Amino acid sequence: MSAMENRYVIGLDYGTDSARALVVEVETGKIVASSVKYYTRWKQGLYCCAAENRWRQHPLDYIEVLEASVKEALAQCPAGTAEKVIGMSFDTTGSTPAFVDETGTPLALKPEFAENPNAMFVLWKDHTAVKEAAEINAACHKEGAVDYTMYEGGIYSSEWWWAKILHVLREDAAVREAAYSVVEHCDWMPALITGVTSSKDIVRGRCAAGHKVMWHESWGGLPPQEFLSELDPLLDGYRDRLFTDTETSDKPADRLSQEWADRLGLTTDVVVGVSAFDCHMGAVGANISEHAFVRIIGTSTCDIMVASKEEVGDKLIKGICGQVDGSVIPGMTGLEAGQSAFGDVYAWFRRVLEWPLKNLSGLDGEALEQACDRIIPQLTREAETLEPGAGAVLALDWMNGRRTPDANQLLTGAITGITLGTSAPMIFRALVEATAYGSRAIVDRFRREGVRIDSIIGIGGIALKSPFVMQTLSDVLNMPIKVCNTDQACALGAAMFAATAAGAYPTIEAARDAMNSGFAHEYQPIPANVEVYDRLYQKYEVLGRFVEDQVK
Repeated sequence: MSAMENRYVIGLDYGTDSARALVVEVETGKIVASSVKYYTRWKQGLYCCAAENRWRQHPLDYIEVLEASVKEALAQCPAGTAEKVIGMSFDTTGSTPAFVDETGTPLALKPEFAENPNAMFVLWKDHTAVKEAAEINAACHKEGAVDYTMYEGGIYSSEWWWAKILHVLREDAAVREAAYSVVEHCDWMPALITGVTSSKDIVRGRCAAGHKVMWHESWGGLPPQEFLSELDPLLDGYRDRLFTDTETSDKPADRLSQEWADRLGLTTDVVVGVSAFDCHMGAVGANISEHAFVRIIGTSTCDIMVASKEEVGDKLIKGICGQVDGSVIPGMTGLEAGQSAFGDVYAWFRRVLEWPLKNLSGLDGEALEQACDRIIPQLTREAETLEPGAGAVLALDWMNGRRTPDANQLLTGAITGITLGTSAPMIFRALVEATAYGSRAIVDRFRREGVRIDSIIGIGGIALKSPFVMQTLSDVLNMPIKVCNTDQACALGAAMFAATAAGAYPTIEAARDAMNSGFAHEYQPIPANVEVYDRLYQKYEVLGRFVEDQVK
């Protein structure tokens, strides 16, 4: 009998709307139990303003779903399972930072800041810091300056750490006076449950630091204080109050504190791993290997690859979201890209079509909810019957700006070719095609930069639940796409890292090989569609250049 039998780990995946906990068998990767809990305040739309691109989340939402999801998942397990849990790890969205006091407590957990959005976690898709991102880019790219964005694709985004914290510092004097330091969501969760009581003792993960905080060993960690102060004197002193060292996610952060062991029904022997972003752990959960392009497809997309140091060398890959040593698999360079909106594009169109239902139909309650829930499935059925590029409708997928290639959050979506004969299914099909064209732009950029892509893996709810979207994506990319066998690849990846941090596996590769779920399906490109989409993609590029020129 293997020494690893009957041991368990917990993988925790914090998404945009909810968090999920998986209890996973260490030896086999079998998911024993799971629980999904939605953020209460977020679901109510509190602290956010779509018109201003402001998206904030309260740390209490994170705490409450942690306790509820872990307890519910453990309650589904056989008696005695909790005593056999040896590790747990988190993945979260990012960059999602928050200001903290000297103890490492997010300001929103203090009574005086409990209702202040600027004291909360600034969600990844918050775009209030476009101006600050532009200033960071200008400072990094001026003649004679060190380009601290060089390992982050050469363009700093308003979705990332420094732009967001500078924006909040400028906007809110109360937060500015009370703040001591800043923490990324994925770094705060382990600190919370291991009993960290000083901001300086928070273990900082390599993933978040390298991809979003301009951390790199070649310049001693974070950019120097002189650079930060030149951006704005409000950043004076922050470098010393942040961090210098980072850890990869195969390492332990610490063990579960007595308080949180009691709250979760676990033991203090549980090892808590260093955490990372959802897509990076999800890529491992999806069985990533060199030259595989993993797409985490949800409200947005995040695209992850790993490359050997020999292959990447000193090459700087332009226009992506970073190349970071050890951000995915220790010893390899993690490459990140993605789209700022994917499922969110379809959700936007659904909201447009919901308006008459909500305001004119007389429906309410469960009947209204059921009617709204039928919109996307019915649109999908109708759109599937149409030919590629039906009705000559063409769309851009930039409803939430463009993440890659070449981040630009000022960009907006567009739809052209509409006539009096255009139907809702035609528009929906054009939107699905647009998200696929945006995906192709990313693949093309990697290849032009010399990165080899041999296979594509899709994970996430859309990958498993929408054959229409996945077939369109395969046709546009002209590549087969394997779909991961679980819709919980991110949480499963977190479980793999937990098992490695707890010492059950010597490397994350060994955990990946033993615990992955395999693939549910493989989509093959349809040659006739590939030919049509090659022509339509050229039109997408022309439309994109026109819209981008207008923004300039």
